[in-house]
Amino acid sequence: MLIRILQQEDAAAYRKLRLEGLLNSPDAFGSTYEREAAFSLDQFIERVTPTPDKFVLGAFLEKETTPGTEGELAGIVTFIRETGFKTAHKGHIVGMCVAAEARGQGIGNKLLLALIDQTSRLPGLEQLQLTVVAGNDAAKRMYLSAGFQVFGVERRALKAGDRHMDEEWMVLHLISD
Repeated sequence: MLIRILQQEDAAAYRKLRLEGLLNSPDAFGSTYEREAAFSLDQFIERVTPTPDKFVLGAFLEKETTPGTEGELAGIVTFIRETGFKTAHKGHIVGMCVAAEARGQGIGNKLLLALIDQTSRLPGLEQLQLTVVAGNDAAKRMYLSAGFQVFGVERRALKAGDRHMDEEWMVLHLISD
């Protein structure tokens, strides 16, 4: 498996995996398949283009026929750093998604650990935050195993039709107090 920061040329593969995730696991995301299926490729290019405060990591499974070559995009996770004067010490993890056929291989965990490693070297970044929908126990276990801790619950954070979902807020402190 190869994990790297996505670039503009990865936008189509990112779009495909993102839409698959939204379609197959709609409760795991704050967005919807219908909303993002209407986005242009240019909007996805903008989303994956790295900036000093944002990047998307992608996990590529090597092609069996040609070891060492980049294969299909099997997982994604996005990092967004806050830019406010008093909040730039915080970053957010959003949009974690692993292709359905690639689940159970530890891809999500490897992506998460790679993101933590990459962001822990950013000057001034002290903590990472994320939310996980209450009841998404597999994702929560993964985040807990990486050192994240729950620090709050936002009741009725998401609404799909008449159904509300709570989100658990989690944090990983990159530096000790």
